[in-house]
Amino acid sequence: MANRLYRSRTDRKLAGVCGGLAAFLGWDPTLVRVLWIVLTLLGGSGVLIYLILWLAMPDG
Repeated sequence: MANRLYRSRTDRKLAGVCGGLAAFLGWDPTLVRVLWIVLTLLGGSGVLIYLILWLAMPDG
């Protein structure tokens, strides 16, 4: 069965996007959060990406 992309219910700080993305990719959630912070600080695109994923990803 294929791994599905969902927002995390257990590993969430704000909406569970980073936790769900980390579970989908098999990465550490802290790494995903650090990458999100870097994207946000380098140009602000991290906020837009987070909001889009928050709306597009179902709650798991």
